[in-house]
Amino acid sequence: MIDSLNVARYFIVRAYEDGIEAEMTNMKVQKLLYYAQIRNLALDDEPLFDEVIQAWRYGPVCPPAYRFYSEFEANQLPIPSQEFLSQIPKDKKELLEEIWEQFGGYHAYRLSGMTHLEFPWKKARKNLPPQASSTEPILLEDMKALGHDQLDVIERDNPAYELVISEILQDTCTSKSSTRVSKGEVRDWLNSLLALN
Repeated sequence: MIDSLNVARYFIVRAYEDGIEAEMTNMKVQKLLYYAQIRNLALDDEPLFDEVIQAWRYGPVCPPAYRFYSEFEANQLPIPSQEFLSQIPKDKKELLEEIWEQFGGYHAYRLSGMTHLEFPWKKARKNLPPQASSTEPILLEDMKALGHDQLDVIERDNPAYELVISEILQDTCTSKSSTRVSKGEVRDWLNSLLALN
């Protein structure tokens, strides 16, 4: 696992590289940490970092990283030394780069608004009023489920998706299966699925 501060530093460095460092605030870093954690949970079935993410009123927050940058409040965060980069494995840098490409261009308030529409934050808040404080943790399994939903959308948005699905369906419809489905098997299978719910 990676230290959440190194994940935060990665995003800050990327903001400076892209010339949008003035937008890189503590709030924005917190939302990027959240989305990185979500993606890693969905892809690798484990957290990217150990630190808990909590359902604060302006969205998900990783308290240790928040406290580290709290002196800057809503101001631009300083560029960190890049020595930390060697501590991030290559595959995790690739994941962080995907998150940056997808979410890095959004303003902190837009990211906050997005998280307020997502079920992991809403569930952890337990119907609290919008301005109420909370330190409730956002459950890893909820973030993982959202990560799977996001990956599904990314897959479906891929220009090759329809062509691949069409070819799979074509192959399925034209292939001759050696296994025949007997009368009632489909109904029994559907009933077994309904019984699980």
